[in-house]
Amino acid sequence: MNATTEVGHTERARRWRLVLGGDADCATLSGSDQAMDSTLAALYNRGSRTTGSGVGDGERGADLSGSAPRVARWLGDIREYFPTSVVRVMQTDAMERLGLGQLLLEPEMMEAVEPDVHLVGTLLSLNRVMPAEARETAREIVRKVVEDLEKRVAQKTRSEIGGAIDRSTRTHRPRRVSDIDWNATIRRNLAHYLPEHRTVIPQTLIGHGRRSRGVQKDVVLAIDQSGSMASSVVYASVFGAVLASMRTLKTSLVVFDTAVVDLTDQLTDPVEVLFGTQLGGGTNINKAIAYSQGLIDRPQDSIFVLISDLYEGGVRAEMLKRVSAMKSAGVQVVVLLALSDEGAPFYDRRNAAALAELGVPAFACTPDMFPELMAAAIQGRPLDAWVDKHLDE
Repeated sequence: MNATTEVGHTERARRWRLVLGGDADCATLSGSDQAMDSTLAALYNRGSRTTGSGVGDGERGADLSGSAPRVARWLGDIREYFPTSVVRVMQTDAMERLGLGQLLLEPEMMEAVEPDVHLVGTLLSLNRVMPAEARETAREIVRKVVEDLEKRVAQKTRSEIGGAIDRSTRTHRPRRVSDIDWNATIRRNLAHYLPEHRTVIPQTLIGHGRRSRGVQKDVVLAIDQSGSMASSVVYASVFGAVLASMRTLKTSLVVFDTAVVDLTDQLTDPVEVLFGTQLGGGTNINKAIAYSQGLIDRPQDSIFVLISDLYEGGVRAEMLKRVSAMKSAGVQVVVLLALSDEGAPFYDRRNAAALAELGVPAFACTPDMFPELMAAAIQGRPLDAWVDKHLDE
């Protein structure tokens, strides 16, 4: 065995030892590898069990004890030994395997975690029972995640939607050549094609109207705050704040479970919006749509965005009837099963199929694609075609 092969064999044995844990004898660990192994064992030790205090009480010494300081040190260790993407997976696993929700109420614990959307969802679900001394730390974690998300989405959202609003304003008297929409003009004047000159005579010009400083479109976001929608609630709240910052849009935001709460007046601060939600509980989509209908007074210039897994606890027939009425009145209706990066969501397929029959496709959307989706909705483009195009990509 040459030196290169031996090194490769040793590295594979080391990795297998870390994967299999202390019961494997394929390699001997030392130094930082031992510390890394201890952090893994504390979470994935097969002998670990969850005590009434909500933390692991494993048979080996590497387990997490029932104290926030020890868990905080463990969280600091995993951030030292593993990349951020792995840290987030381990944090999520720790919530599920070791019942660390209770310890998240401790300020020392929250200062050690790696902030991400999933953690924000966990903190929001604990908001109503969180001690006062922990709440401010929780708000700082939520604010950091929100600020990072805003940096990620704000510029693209304003650019896509601002351009869509400009293009959605049509005029037959464009003031400048640069305002002429040549594709639309040619389509309108095809009847005036002169074969001998191989040209179209543009008797009717179609152009983009001049930018208006007033409100051009109304947007109503209705967000399902049931427990399964946590990530979508976070992203939707951030997007709601960005949309509300645009003068050409009038943006309203409501969240709902079995009750409906209007958070529009808090849209200047998405952190306030998030802490105004209450994740968990039942779902009454029909009631949320009924409330949203009352916010719409310009149907032809309105976009209604429902973000829900469509598991309806209210009156299903009324829900579908309301969606049909909104669409018939000219409202552009968008139904998102999820607004997150988490992949295919669980949802009520029967209700999704019923909405599709009404001409309202229900689909999941990633945060990166949401600005383009909203631009398409503002321009009044058929969303089923938009969905088909982007699902095929």
